[in-house]
Amino acid sequence: MEIGIDSFAAAPRGHQNSAIAIQELLERIELADKVGLDAFGIGEHYRKEFLDSAQAVILAAAAARTHSIKLSSAVTVLSTSDPVRVFQNFATIDLISNGRAEIVAGRGSFVDSFPLFGYNLNDYDAIFAEKLDLLLKIRADEVISWSGRYRPPLREQAIYPRPVQKKLPIWLGVGGTASSFARAGKLGLPLMLAAIGGRIEQFRDFVEVYRSTGRAAGFDPEELKVGLHSFGYVAESKEKAIDIFYPRYAEVIASMNKERGWIPPTRAQFEELVQDRKSALVVGSPKEVAEKIIQHGKTLGGVFRFNFQMDVGMSHEELKKGIELIGKEVLPLLRK
Repeated sequence: MEIGIDSFAAAPRGHQNSAIAIQELLERIELADKVGLDAFGIGEHYRKEFLDSAQAVILAAAAARTHSIKLSSAVTVLSTSDPVRVFQNFATIDLISNGRAEIVAGRGSFVDSFPLFGYNLNDYDAIFAEKLDLLLKIRADEVISWSGRYRPPLREQAIYPRPVQKKLPIWLGVGGTASSFARAGKLGLPLMLAAIGGRIEQFRDFVEVYRSTGRAAGFDPEELKVGLHSFGYVAESKEKAIDIFYPRYAEVIASMNKERGWIPPTRAQFEELVQDRKSALVVGSPKEVAEKIIQHGKTLGGVFRFNFQMDVGMSHEELKKGIELIGKEVLPLLRK
């Protein structure tokens, strides 16, 4: 099992400096590389709370400062991006990193980019399907001809640069709809499941839809990789992890209340979720976290990569400490 970190590049609070926040994020990516984590992902958002609207720029900066860690989008909002430019950006990151770039293509958890770039929300699914098709064709062939409804056609057009990796990894980011899981299986793409609430077992049938659809489409089971992205944090003890993580987590959930109707759990409810071996929250001591990740893998019939979403506005030092514990204590327990 691979272990990674996902960050949405949380903006600094109050009068803190955004430039410093970006430098600290790059330091954390360097640290994740140093302690042996497998992957680091950067999200894509278009709101004041985050600094990741130009995720490829952050990943390129990280590529120049790291050596082994895979560098990925936590999600690339493909619906409102040009697939040609997405491929070019990540192919360039792949060149800078000497073959460590990955894309998680998805529709995102917010829709801010639709009005920003002039897209119609009524085309939400159709535009994503079309652009994913184009992105995969660009990956497969250096020169392509293609036409669609939402982008001008391409006629015998060469797309450069080409990446170091012969087949640039493209994951499909999914939430909770069976059709998204089936699409990933039909295309034979690795699947990154954003399980940001509830219990992991609620996704088990969807993951089976993914695998069964992929097998029916002729893909080897080894190609049908499942990744899991969940809120999580590691400290020396469960109590300390909750003390550090809960206040910021509750603020994030509360800020989404108007848009999604989410209500943050009380401290007591949060502690129950942490204790529940099947809840999506992965918070605790290294041993407790390792055991829960293993349990999640069993529930879903195998997980290839687990990504912690821990950057919810905690301090740089708290985040660094969590990364160190994941690399130095959680990883060895999982590998053992």
